[in-house]
Amino acid sequence: MKKTVVLGASPNPTRYSNQAVKRLVSSNIEAVPVGVRKGAIEGINIITETSPIENVHTITLYLNPERQKPYYDYILSLSPKRIIFNPGTENPELIRIAKEQNIEAEIACTLVLLAVGEY
Repeated sequence: MKKTVVLGASPNPTRYSNQAVKRLVSSNIEAVPVGVRKGAIEGINIITETSPIENVHTITLYLNPERQKPYYDYILSLSPKRIIFNPGTENPELIRIAKEQNIEAEIACTLVLLAVGEY
């Protein structure tokens, strides 16, 4: 399975991060929402601390590049195989860091990848 951390997850159902968690769950992919606001999506509590998470395959970003900076060490500590940079999250600095750590950096839309079966 491609256990996925949704970084920037929001309890607001109109946000793309919220929709991504729902689509991951409906695609039978384990989703771990991490955000700043408490709440739940599909019965999964949003983690509001940078807690260790094991066996992470993908981190999908829903934070703009400036808001990503405090999470660099956390992202790398999770040892993902892939980071998806959704529209508006493209970050050349983090892409470079990821590639130096042999982490695939993909500029794409999680929702589209799931919809077309290419996740």
